[in-house]
Amino acid sequence: METTDNRLLLEECGGKHRVRISVDRGGTFTDCVGIFPVEPTAKDPSGERVVVVKLLSEDPTHYSDAPREGIRRILEIATGSPHPRDALLATENIESIRMGTTVATNALLERKGEPCALVVTLGFRDLLKIGNQARPKIFDLSISKPDVLYQHVVQIDERVTLVGYAMDPRPAAQNQSDETNVVVGRSGEHVRILKTPEWATVRKQLQQVFDTGIRSVAVCLMHAYTFTAHEEEIGRIASEIGFTHVTLSSHLSPRIKIVPRAHSATADAYLTPGIRRYVDGFASGFDAGFGDIRIDFMQSDGGLAPVEHFSGLRAILSGPAAGVVGYAVTSYSESEKISLVGFDMGGTSTDVSRFGGEFEHVFETTTAGVTIQAPQLDINTVAAGGGSRLFFRNGLMVVGPESAGAFPGPACYRNGGPLCITDANLLLGRLRVEHFPHIFGPSEDQPLDMNATRALFEQLVADINAEMRARHTAESAYQNKSVEEIALGFLQVANETMCRPIRTLTEARGHNVQNHSLACFGGAGGQHACAVAVNLGIRRVFVHRLASVLSAYGLGLSEVVHEEQSPAAAIWSNEAQQPLLARLEKLSRVGCRKLISQGFLDSQIRVQRFLNMRYDGTDTSIMVPEATIGDYQLRFESMHQREFGFVLRNRRIIVDDLRARVTGTLSKVKAGQVYDELKSLQRRELCEPNTHPAFVDTVSVYFQGGYRPTAVLKLGLLNPGDVVRGPAIVLDCNSTVLVEPNWVATVTSTQLVLDNTPVTTLDVSTHHISTEIDPIHLSVLANRFMSIAEQMGRTLEKTSVSTNIKERLDFSCALFDQHGNLVANAPHIPVHLGSMSHAVKFQLDRFSEDLQEGDVILVNHPQAGGTHLPDITIISPVFHDSRIIFFVASRGHHADIGGISPGSMPPNSRELFQEGASSMGMKIVDRGEFQEEAVRHMLLEEPAQYPECSGTRNYRDVLSDLKAQIAANHRGIALLSQLCAEYGLEVVQEYMAHIQHTAEAAVRLLLKETRVKHPTGQLSGHDFMDDGSKISLHVDISEDGSALFDFTGTSPEIYGNTNAPPSVTHSAIIYCLRCMVQSDLPLNQGCLAPVRVVIPENSFLSPSSTAAVVGGNVLTSQRLCDVILATFGVAAASQGCMNNLTFGIPAIEEGGVRYEGWGYYETIAGGHGAGRDWQKGQDGVHTNMTNTKITDPEILERRYPVILHRFMLREGSGGTGMHPGGNGCIRDIEFLEAMSVSLLTERRVFQPPGLDGGGNGACGLNLWERHFEHKDKQVLNLGGKNSVFVQPGDHIVIMTPGGGGYGK
Repeated sequence: METTDNRLLLEECGGKHRVRISVDRGGTFTDCVGIFPVEPTAKDPSGERVVVVKLLSEDPTHYSDAPREGIRRILEIATGSPHPRDALLATENIESIRMGTTVATNALLERKGEPCALVVTLGFRDLLKIGNQARPKIFDLSISKPDVLYQHVVQIDERVTLVGYAMDPRPAAQNQSDETNVVVGRSGEHVRILKTPEWATVRKQLQQVFDTGIRSVAVCLMHAYTFTAHEEEIGRIASEIGFTHVTLSSHLSPRIKIVPRAHSATADAYLTPGIRRYVDGFASGFDAGFGDIRIDFMQSDGGLAPVEHFSGLRAILSGPAAGVVGYAVTSYSESEKISLVGFDMGGTSTDVSRFGGEFEHVFETTTAGVTIQAPQLDINTVAAGGGSRLFFRNGLMVVGPESAGAFPGPACYRNGGPLCITDANLLLGRLRVEHFPHIFGPSEDQPLDMNATRALFEQLVADINAEMRARHTAESAYQNKSVEEIALGFLQVANETMCRPIRTLTEARGHNVQNHSLACFGGAGGQHACAVAVNLGIRRVFVHRLASVLSAYGLGLSEVVHEEQSPAAAIWSNEAQQPLLARLEKLSRVGCRKLISQGFLDSQIRVQRFLNMRYDGTDTSIMVPEATIGDYQLRFESMHQREFGFVLRNRRIIVDDLRARVTGTLSKVKAGQVYDELKSLQRRELCEPNTHPAFVDTVSVYFQGGYRPTAVLKLGLLNPGDVVRGPAIVLDCNSTVLVEPNWVATVTSTQLVLDNTPVTTLDVSTHHISTEIDPIHLSVLANRFMSIAEQMGRTLEKTSVSTNIKERLDFSCALFDQHGNLVANAPHIPVHLGSMSHAVKFQLDRFSEDLQEGDVILVNHPQAGGTHLPDITIISPVFHDSRIIFFVASRGHHADIGGISPGSMPPNSRELFQEGASSMGMKIVDRGEFQEEAVRHMLLEEPAQYPECSGTRNYRDVLSDLKAQIAANHRGIALLSQLCAEYGLEVVQEYMAHIQHTAEAAVRLLLKETRVKHPTGQLSGHDFMDDGSKISLHVDISEDGSALFDFTGTSPEIYGNTNAPPSVTHSAIIYCLRCMVQSDLPLNQGCLAPVRVVIPENSFLSPSSTAAVVGGNVLTSQRLCDVILATFGVAAASQGCMNNLTFGIPAIEEGGVRYEGWGYYETIAGGHGAGRDWQKGQDGVHTNMTNTKITDPEILERRYPVILHRFMLREGSGGTGMHPGGNGCIRDIEFLEAMSVSLLTERRVFQPPGLDGGGNGACGLNLWERHFEHKDKQVLNLGGKNSVFVQPGDHIVIMTPGGGGYGK
């Protein structure tokens, strides 16, 4: 398939709309593909030609609109006639235009959308500022979060809620009411209308916004996914006033969860007006016939939409989605059924995806800090592209996430840019100066600048060699690296970085990545495809001849899609099945009518039906496609088993949504033709490439081991059947494909197919490296260790069943060396980070020689390295030749392990036994056999022996989650074994030590820099708990970068539950040190190597074995971080609390029937302390030692008998100062049934202190509003820790503390 052709259209086709054009407008380049009929030839009997035009997306000196300019150039080539730029483009020869665009994405990233307003229910003005309350990066002390999209918020005094609640054990009581203010919502749920708006007031509020000049508005009210009337009336009023764009969340995204629905509605109001203006501007450059052309835009879900139905919300992944369609259609075969991994590497980032016969969609994603609730192809983006910058930080080679962008671009672009991946490929000979466009320099006619690239690399390599030598006393311990070795090392780091999200898409979802082929496209992908495939164990790579413009080409292969969706809240049963399927069929008919109105025939329309299903009590739903055989339940269970590893046989299945995806097909392309061609292809190996017409040159290219002669060939002159052995470089007009040694490239009519030979498989040790430290292998293995911990976490997340672990993600996974030292801990929950090593080392001493292969240990006692009892740690030793070589461990917060109160988080516990089951260490698996009787005894029988205590109230879920932790450990063992097979055991163990030494060096440097600022090396700080107990810290920093953290002067053990075991103090220290380093650093045991910690015995930071500790983990840990950060002068105090709230109902008996009780637990965000290096503390966010998400308000009210009246920022609660502290939150909950409520909080007495003259944050406040039938309400201050029994109508109002300010 040739990419340029100047022959005219067939004469008889002139003027008959036969040119089909696809345009992908990217951030840097715009790719255009034109397809038109020509005279058939013997060489190409298809009678069709493909023309590619690639141009800059912004070039105002030459053209005003890149897509229109690209279309002009295609028409000139197709017709042979000039089409002047200054005249309207003639449309007589255009059949269709299909476009993908980054206009919406760029507006979102750059915050350059339409000024808009958000209309919300009263009490939720700050809903999107708080979001799910988690911070994006746990080690970022400044807590940078993107701004919200709206300029104004309008709060409407209206309210509805649901009748009944999901957790009610009495099913007959649900959704039943004969009240006049109760209606049936479109989900089938009964909705109680508590307050109808005063419409005159609403009109006045909207008019005030209109008068400010805003013309776009988003409306999102509580429970509007099912009750739409209030939103629709507000929309009507807004249109009457004159708003030109009104987005109703109930129409845009009719799914439960108000936070993502409000984000989506706001994004649509923010982006769609700009999209409309862009489309109008694009159309203005064509003649009057433009209205007769079919124009479709690519949506994020991989389907096209007519221009009049295209919206900003559905355009976020427009370009990448077209690429997925491109490789899916051209490289997947229904007969072969070999799944594909898409690898789209561009200038600033790489998009990875998967296709296994059906497009894989996700329905809630986050882009630029905005949660989008809409169907999108499951595309993961990693910040590693050709323009990703190269760094050497803390002894590690780092690629990205910073990018040089289009300007200044890489160093070789002649704009004074930094070193990037492109420079590394250029230096190694993989990009050829002589074959790259000469478009650089002031006059845009110069080649790539190899000299600039080499000069910067030489300086970087000199710095790396000097730093590595300085880390070793023996000169022989480190051999200087050459410029080429370092450049190749950066490519290896980049490749490993790109492999991590691919493993997430495949292995973490139950697919073996080695059973896939790699479909490579994008301008930079061909240079990395072979290396990425080897890392993943993939043996075949497809590179389409149009790989550099595959997104544009994919537009031409795409289908027009219309989706209809409707909410549901049905329990799947034989009785419910037919009504649900009838509703689904109705949605399908609506979608079909939409496509028929666009001109599609019935024969061109295909319908896919889906039910969004989940198990009762979980939030993890699966979009289940219609099964050809069997019903939706069987398909759901099969998909659940594959992705999560289990099914819940005795659990109800809930249907949340119905979805019909209706597609109209115009393309006649047969999918997967490449496989048929490969089977029949007559292969001819190019034994002497220099004799082939495609041969250009033989050049030297650097690979592992040195330079090798490499043939350079032109793809356009290679014929189907030609076979090229690596190493080779294959060029086309817009991209370079590197065929690495031990790879073979087979040319077909449409693709370059790369196959790996057995030499480079990963079945045996393939990395023959020394155990001596090497910056390249250190960086690659650091990535691999972290990847293993992350994959353990994904295994735990997917195989667990409880809300705490599966949805709130309250867990951590880690790897340890043979001595129990932390090697890698995925960034999950900070309070777990430094404490798990204590648990591993304790068990290593406790069991000594009694550990055997197949053993797994359970521990949660604070004296054995635990934090508090609900955090159960599962530890697995890893054996080789009958000796322990590593440990893996996972820790999860279990919802209930017994004790005196549901949730095992009692606010008033005094003794450890009151907080639930405990173990100093027991074998939960003994030589491969699960010890269920021992587990049952520990969880159910032992806790119940104590007065007023019971065993776990949810044994089934706890047992399932413990097995999930064991599965996560098993996954870690398998991945470590694979790593040892690749590198050898001795190398892996030595590099575990090297990585710890690297972290140690970074922390020592931090401490040395701190000593420079404080010449005596003496730092002191203190703070008080609300009961007056003092935390006292004295830090003594030595000149060698070691430090003493001395907590002498800390108050004695407390007869309460804010005691914290020493492991919590170590967690706080390691977390704060890691945050203060402020750059990439693997968090491991090395961070604490320069630190000696002194904690006085029998203080409340080192309590006795019987002391209650539940508050130490969630409260004292926060205060420790405040003290450490203030002592170093880095940050004022944050809220110093996790604001723990639990409520629930015990088991009840009615009419002789016993109903199980239930419980709910959440932590609530507060104010973030300001610092010297950031302008303001963040409002309403989790800080320091926790980062768990909070339940969406609509989910909360659906599951539990409560009404959330307010969840908003507490204005004025942040401390004043040069840098003000962040504001806390107000959370106001009304209870609809009698139940117990417990609060475990701090900072209700002592304010979060400011720093360097900054003002203190406000204290928190917990109120109980008691409502009585015949008298005024009573408001009581509950203090920081209390348990009460509320009655229907009572409110609990939690006002969380603000953060301290910084500076006067």
